[in-house]
Amino acid sequence: MSTTTLAFDETIRNRFSPRAFLPEPLTEEQIRQVLTDAQSSPSNCNNQPWHVHIVSGKTKDALEKAMVRNHSEGIVTPDFTFDYADFYGDYFDRSQEQARIYYETLGVTREDKIKRDEVYIRNFKFYGAPHAAFLFMPSFGDNIRVASDMGMYGQTFLLSLAARGYAGIPQTLLGFHADTVREILGVSEQYRLLFGISFGYADPNAPTHHVRMGRISIDESVTIHS
Repeated sequence: MSTTTLAFDETIRNRFSPRAFLPEPLTEEQIRQVLTDAQSSPSNCNNQPWHVHIVSGKTKDALEKAMVRNHSEGIVTPDFTFDYADFYGDYFDRSQEQARIYYETLGVTREDKIKRDEVYIRNFKFYGAPHAAFLFMPSFGDNIRVASDMGMYGQTFLLSLAARGYAGIPQTLLGFHADTVREILGVSEQYRLLFGISFGYADPNAPTHHVRMGRISIDESVTIHS
């Protein structure tokens, strides 16, 4: 097993969110290396609020079946709200552009509701990834500080995957079935599910493998004061 990792700048630029994975699993040692990196993430007052559950094999399969069933029955139990209607202006436009590129790459038209739903369901099948991480957090105040800590943990986790030649995709939708995930994993109700990360080896032959979403310019998002 290679222990070579990419340089920081290469890692940042090579990281992407694949939506197709190879079935080949990572070893426990490989996963622990990534988790060790993620454990170094910063957090407010060093409270380290992340409670992470890694799923593979039969446990992952059970979660997949349960979430797909929930979707077919219209059941959602998110711990945090999410609604595209809350987006506005350029934020909404960028979200729609991402969806357009993704579906067009797969050859799925806006009018094809059946195919679009099949693509949507792939979220709950972890895009074929052999592993997934579910990121739970305690609830403090309005949760903003805790959620920002969780985001930094998630980013470190994703960058560690990329640096080591693996790949991962953060998925808001994996948090839409929090009650089901807690029940299957035996997680206390005191912990809220923010999101999940499917991970493994990206499938280089997938239609979407070479798709990269654009980024706005620094001048559009940063104001430098002197």
